[in-house]
Amino acid sequence: MEFTVHQQILLCVFAIAFAMGALGQKTRFCTMGAVSDWINMGDTARMRSWVFAMAIALGGVVTLEATGTINLSAETFPPYRTANFAWLRYLVGGFMFGVGMTLASGCGNRTLVRIGGGNVKSLTVLLVAAVCAYLMLWTPLFETAFAPWIQATTINLSTYGMPTQEVGSILAGMFGLAPSRTLNLTVSALVTIALFVWVFSSRDFRDNFDAVLGGTAVGVAVLSAWYLTGGPMGQAWKEYAEMATEIPSRVQTQSFTFISPMGDGVRYLMDPTKFAYINFGVMALAGVILGGFAYALATKGFRYERFFTFKDFANHVLGGALMGIGGVLAMGCTVGQAITGVSTLAMGSILVFFSIVIGAALTMKYQYWRLGQET
Repeated sequence: MEFTVHQQILLCVFAIAFAMGALGQKTRFCTMGAVSDWINMGDTARMRSWVFAMAIALGGVVTLEATGTINLSAETFPPYRTANFAWLRYLVGGFMFGVGMTLASGCGNRTLVRIGGGNVKSLTVLLVAAVCAYLMLWTPLFETAFAPWIQATTINLSTYGMPTQEVGSILAGMFGLAPSRTLNLTVSALVTIALFVWVFSSRDFRDNFDAVLGGTAVGVAVLSAWYLTGGPMGQAWKEYAEMATEIPSRVQTQSFTFISPMGDGVRYLMDPTKFAYINFGVMALAGVILGGFAYALATKGFRYERFFTFKDFANHVLGGALMGIGGVLAMGCTVGQAITGVSTLAMGSILVFFSIVIGAALTMKYQYWRLGQET
């Protein structure tokens, strides 16, 4: 039986995701925890770990694009650098996701890792988020409830001389300069340096091995996937898909994101004989869960965790719903937009990152206020 390039890509994705899940279990890399530590304790170690992942991915993308190895201004999934700047979509979706991940006790990636560790709460979040993502992606819900106001508020940057929503392209348009790949790469490189300087300016971060390792693992995983799907092997993958009898799902240059794959996973489970539905995202979900599970078993850290109150259950269900809807609306999550998207230096991804942080921070403040009122 021929081992096709499509199968090779999916196997590589699974291996990268497995390693990310195992290291996520070890280091407890958690973007919601990053916001919580910062807001509640003034501890920025996990926030810097998150930003460190962004810096690694962004710096790697600059290098790969400068050498002509990949081109993320061409078609990607999702279309990060599109000139159609749906600013309200990014803000609303990101805010919803930030609120949701706080109620659900973790972002998409952390939810998968915790499932591997035996957490039934996270399994509930995954099921709810996956169903909601499926409804957004594969039913008329999005076109009916969201597309009209998104289209009405979307700005076509190309009419202003900005071919993409990269920060460099936007700056060029604002100052009347000719947009160029060189300018975009220069701006991206300067932002990368600034992120690294901020991250390592903290001794607490530098001395926190797990924080450094967690950020490294996620940043390298995102960069590896960009190279895998956008480099030479990725080009062969796209050529294979064009000639395949049964066209595989989502054969595009892409990297890790975890909400739309949840919806794709539901689509596959509804028709499990349709192997073309097993795509990059579905393999990523499976890899992270099993990687977290393997590490938990190997270190005897597997712990069954369940709900003890209905209020806790309701919060997690609501959180999962907001994550599924908000994540699709924002075109990504704390990894899919705030790391993978930021690595393209798309303005929309930056807006989503800040919206998620604001949504999570405000929800945490409200939760602590309510706790104070009840005591």
